[in-house]
Amino acid sequence: MRRRERALAARDPVMARLIAAAGPCTLSPQMELPPFETLARAIAHQQLNGTAAERILGRFTALYAPAAFPEPAALTTTADEPLRACGFSFAKIRALRDLADKVCAGVVPDTPELHQLADRAIVERITGVRGIGPWTVEMLLIFQLGRPDVLPVDDFGVCNGFRLAYGLKGMPTPRALADFGERWAPQRTLAAWYLWRAVDLARSGKLPRPRKAPRVKLKKSRPARPAAKPRKARRKTRQAARAKRA
Repeated sequence: MRRRERALAARDPVMARLIAAAGPCTLSPQMELPPFETLARAIAHQQLNGTAAERILGRFTALYAPAAFPEPAALTTTADEPLRACGFSFAKIRALRDLADKVCAGVVPDTPELHQLADRAIVERITGVRGIGPWTVEMLLIFQLGRPDVLPVDDFGVCNGFRLAYGLKGMPTPRALADFGERWAPQRTLAAWYLWRAVDLARSGKLPRPRKAPRVKLKKSRPARPAAKPRKARRKTRQAARAKRA
């Protein structure tokens, strides 16, 4: 890992300063974790903050105690009501059921097979599961399989860390971040980890001050919606319009 950090720092001076500020990478993939658990946890975390997602997962795993985590076959026999009581939306319940079915059918590879497949092949296989897109599979590649060259360009934290570390005025487009990130290959997973740390460093006031920002395409900001008129003002406007027509 230290050799990889030195190689990444040699390719990009901003990354070099970020590595120096954040310290050694502590990423430790759980390579033997069942894919069902990794992907089920990722589904639970979609569009939620980490604390809320972990509460839901705690109630979910409690349904199947004393098992540490439910088996796919056990989920297929569980009614919707207990899953709803855990906090899952109907959409996430459908995604979890489809995941369980596809794990049982062998569509989702087991751990030994995953280790034999290339990144792209894994993305193609697992994105066939309802509710699972490339981002979810990228999290599996990083945090379970320990693949070294994954850059999740749609991840908000990675994009925000890039914005902060490189002094951009807005968020980069996924395509722009992917193009810029070519310089980090074959250490793009490591770069992503340090971009996540950039957000933490910015919060604590320890992020190195960016120099000249690179020229990358930024996402267009949405125009602000005009403030709604108070109800009383809207009523007066309608009354005035009716009086004018009369």
